[in-house]
Amino acid sequence: MSSIEMIEAAATRLAEHARRPAILTSPFLDEIAGRGVLIKPECLQHTGSFKFRGAWSALTGIEPSARARGVLAYSSGNHAQGIAMAAQRLNTNAVIVMPSDAPKLKIENTRALGAEVVLYERGSQAREEIGNRLSRERGLTLIRPFDEPLVIAGQGTCGLEIGNQAPQLGVGLGDVLVPCGGGGLTAGIALALERHAPGMRVRPVEPEGYDDVARSLASGQRETNTSEAGGLCDAILTPSPGEVTFPILQRLCGPGITVTEEEVLHAMAIAFLRLKLVVEPGGAVALAAALFHPQEFEGNAVVVVLSGGNADPEVFRTALEKYA
Repeated sequence: MSSIEMIEAAATRLAEHARRPAILTSPFLDEIAGRGVLIKPECLQHTGSFKFRGAWSALTGIEPSARARGVLAYSSGNHAQGIAMAAQRLNTNAVIVMPSDAPKLKIENTRALGAEVVLYERGSQAREEIGNRLSRERGLTLIRPFDEPLVIAGQGTCGLEIGNQAPQLGVGLGDVLVPCGGGGLTAGIALALERHAPGMRVRPVEPEGYDDVARSLASGQRETNTSEAGGLCDAILTPSPGEVTFPILQRLCGPGITVTEEEVLHAMAIAFLRLKLVVEPGGAVALAAALFHPQEFEGNAVVVVLSGGNADPEVFRTALEKYA
């Protein structure tokens, strides 16, 4: 089970390897939201998303003999790239199971980082079954994208930084909005803030039609999405909250928030125009919540995690054409 001690240990292992993006602010965002908006831009992390944190934590946390045999992961792209870069830097092999409809850029980047990519058809094939089979056949260590304590610990280091950086900007109370798929980042940040910034409360944010976490928090049990394919926010489309992550979310998080795809595209354009940042759809859902759902929050400020910046060029072009 993940713990604050694991997060702090992961922070030590990541200290010389991960970026620590500073929190950004913009009076334009504050005006739209009607309160202060503090931006934690994990889109500036290595490989363009927070996933490098969990990947490095996991690969440096497993036994050296297991790492030497190689690792395997399944991912729509961001976990894939994080694992690929960590494996490359640690001189081991990585096999990544990716959906064939993942953004082309993410597939190409994963291969460019030295990983072997195995494609599958989302909706008709189960990535978990493929991953388990390859793991057994090749003796690879499976690094799950969110339901893995070492991965959650790595993602939690983002929460440690928020808990340190936000009070320096005068914000020690308020909601922290986190894009949520399986819940690894959300759970990790919540665990870190529980110890280091207890006045802050994590709020998971999801796209409309894929709000399994919001529904699960409301019902008290793990709910399932009817589909994992076809949504704009590919990076955070998962069937249900993780078995490991959900109890953490249930204990520490406030209610989930759901945003529309149009709000996501609008948020992507605003992030580019006002912050000069490229944010992918799944990475922009928390900003969309802050800007377009102000009634969800109390207090004078919110913290927003921009979890990834690996935007498909066509999608990014659409966002700018519609809203820039």
